[in-house]
Amino acid sequence: MTVPPTPVDLAYTTDLLLRLLNTPSPTGFTGAAVRLLEEELRALGVPFTRSKKGALTWEVVGQPEAPHTTFSGHVDTLGAMVKEIKENGRLRLAMLGSYDWATIEGEYVQVHTRRGNPVTGTVVNTRQSTHVHGPALRELRREQSVMEVRLDAPTASAGETRALGIEVGDFVSLDPRAVLTEAGYLKSRHLDNKAAVALFIGVTRALLEGPPVHTVAFHVTTYEEVGHGAATGIPPHTDELIAVDMAAVGEGQTSSEHHVTLCVTDSGGPYDHALGQRLREAARRAGLDLKIDLYPYYASDGTAAWRAGGDYPVALIGPGVDASHAYERTHLDALRATAELMLAHVRRG
Repeated sequence: MTVPPTPVDLAYTTDLLLRLLNTPSPTGFTGAAVRLLEEELRALGVPFTRSKKGALTWEVVGQPEAPHTTFSGHVDTLGAMVKEIKENGRLRLAMLGSYDWATIEGEYVQVHTRRGNPVTGTVVNTRQSTHVHGPALRELRREQSVMEVRLDAPTASAGETRALGIEVGDFVSLDPRAVLTEAGYLKSRHLDNKAAVALFIGVTRALLEGPPVHTVAFHVTTYEEVGHGAATGIPPHTDELIAVDMAAVGEGQTSSEHHVTLCVTDSGGPYDHALGQRLREAARRAGLDLKIDLYPYYASDGTAAWRAGGDYPVALIGPGVDASHAYERTHLDALRATAELMLAHVRRG
């Protein structure tokens, strides 16, 4: 009797994802999130390496002579840095990653001081009260010069703010507000790309129960949101690279919060057609309704790896995520489907 291959444990994976989402890791400040992943790998008995750049890599060995597949995802998220301490004690921000200022208005933040004592606050604009500014609030264009952090501390001057330990250059993380609903929707900032990273651990657990045909490496980068995450560190024996990131859901797109998507082209141009075809076949074998899409305003770690000279085919897949680079949402269906596609691909030669 043939024993069916072990599926991903979605309850475990979701619990890990929630813990990851609640661990601040804006680009350049990813140490705590990487350490969380290392703790999970140690518990599984899986060796790993951390690069000088901070990326995390581990491997599950498959059959000799089979392809070496690397899955790449990133644990760094959107965030900000303190650009200026204003005379009124509030903070002006500089973006980390790419988003619209309007998408963080009203959001809770933590300012991570070098003393190690985070100071909380809220992103507001300089005309936030409609009772004070009236139509000027509605006409205000949200941009860096009018956005500020109102700190949850008694400060009304730059000196009082500095006395809290806050300085220019401190990292600022956005509150993820992670919620798993009864209907199976996961609402949170930073599903891009902590959803994929949690899936990497879940898929690793499944592969340890039933070894894959392919040798499978997982590479978690820490600078994707600023464009160079996978420019170094992809294992040298990689035969094919599959970037696992979010699939952007919206008008004019085929991607869905309930499905896994294969992105065939983005702002960096088309991905490898033959590898894409192999993923389509893996989806067919697994009985998955694979969505096919393209994103003109998107780039991935696969693009960074290619631009750095990577000599291997690259594909991009991921769970559908609504409101990308804002307050995002996906469904457990999409997480499950993405894991099933990854497993189907590497369990067959």
